[in-house]
Amino acid sequence: MVRIDLDKDLTGWRPDKGMVDKNGNEIEDRIYNQKDFDKNLVLEKRTQLVAKKISEFLKQTNRFDKTIVFCDNIDHAERMRQALVNENGDLVAQNAKYVMRITGDNEEGKAELDNFIFPESRYPVIATTSKLMSTGIDAQTCKLIVLDQRIQSMTEFKQIIGRGTRINEDYGKFYFTIIDFKKATELFADPDFDGDPVQIYIPAHPDDSPVPPDEPEDGMSDDGYTYPEPGEGNEWTGVAEPGTDGEGFGVRRYIVADVEVRVAAERVQYFDAGGKLITESLKDYTRKTLVKEFASLDDFLRRWSSADKKQAIIEELANEGVFFDALAEEIGRDCDPFDLVCHVAWDKPPLTRKERAAQVKKRNYFSRYGEQAQRVLAALLDKYADEGVGQIEETQILTISPFNEFGTPMEIIRAFGGLDQYQQAVRELEQALYSA
Repeated sequence: MVRIDLDKDLTGWRPDKGMVDKNGNEIEDRIYNQKDFDKNLVLEKRTQLVAKKISEFLKQTNRFDKTIVFCDNIDHAERMRQALVNENGDLVAQNAKYVMRITGDNEEGKAELDNFIFPESRYPVIATTSKLMSTGIDAQTCKLIVLDQRIQSMTEFKQIIGRGTRINEDYGKFYFTIIDFKKATELFADPDFDGDPVQIYIPAHPDDSPVPPDEPEDGMSDDGYTYPEPGEGNEWTGVAEPGTDGEGFGVRRYIVADVEVRVAAERVQYFDAGGKLITESLKDYTRKTLVKEFASLDDFLRRWSSADKKQAIIEELANEGVFFDALAEEIGRDCDPFDLVCHVAWDKPPLTRKERAAQVKKRNYFSRYGEQAQRVLAALLDKYADEGVGQIEETQILTISPFNEFGTPMEIIRAFGGLDQYQQAVRELEQALYSA
């Protein structure tokens, strides 16, 4: 979980005397805080900063990880969509559906909801929403949940977090990340939190849409504005109120374009499978997890070497709460999960994947194979150095570059003598890698 606190959210913001908003409306002189932002008052640079931080995270991880951004209302979701479009112009130019608003009033967005949920569909990648996607949505491959919405209901919090908790081993999803801009994750500390959603949306009639409707917050209309209750008087509430001079409605929401917003604090925290904060160091937590799984280093080495596919062990450990990406970042090296386990649990010096690949090349390992097979094995070794062992264990890799330059998958496999011999060659390549 990444918690990002913005300066105006922490300290509030007060306009200068007589200050007008983007549309020329004089802004009421009072202190505006997080309860007001994106409801009674919009700080445009705040929206831009949130979109920038989301985009930075995706650029550092995977820009095609399915992402849901929860906003306070439909207007906020649309502004966030546009800000994310501006931050990701290169990918939006490739496909306009890279970022979409999926809200109850947007037929185009709702039409793409199935594509967002379907694991095989690449687009949309980022969905901005308010209430629509908080319940009943089975987003199996959603890996990033962004909270730019004030959430005070435990029920709603569980539903939103539930969008990310679905595991999908086929697509390499064993965990998800939360980026929280509005302190919503403080609800993790509530004793009522047990990690389980408590509501599933079921259409009332067979012909009803399977998409749950947006439910407005208490006191809020469908468009995201709060209208005064009868008998409240005419004090300014930051919303549209009927004019008494025949000129219609007044200002609904102040929009301020030129107020700077900065990141005041940013910290990363990890939660276990039960939603409990990991309070010890990530290394200590991981060491305890690994020691429970393996009796000794020899036990781990036996299971690793005997596994038909190393990726199966990696996925099993990820499912148990081993954060391989975070550990690699903390150690500061592009290490194989094998090295991370040996280093964290038993203090063995880690090698990077490139170092392991280089040691295999030095041994002239490929000389017993024919020329075409040698080229394939060398390419597999390079692919391991770049992406890890999981990629080279799948025969589908033979359909992509550079392997498709060596022939068809069947021609490549025949160069090894058949499928069994090809798979044996890959296993022996792995043995050479991990004996380094």
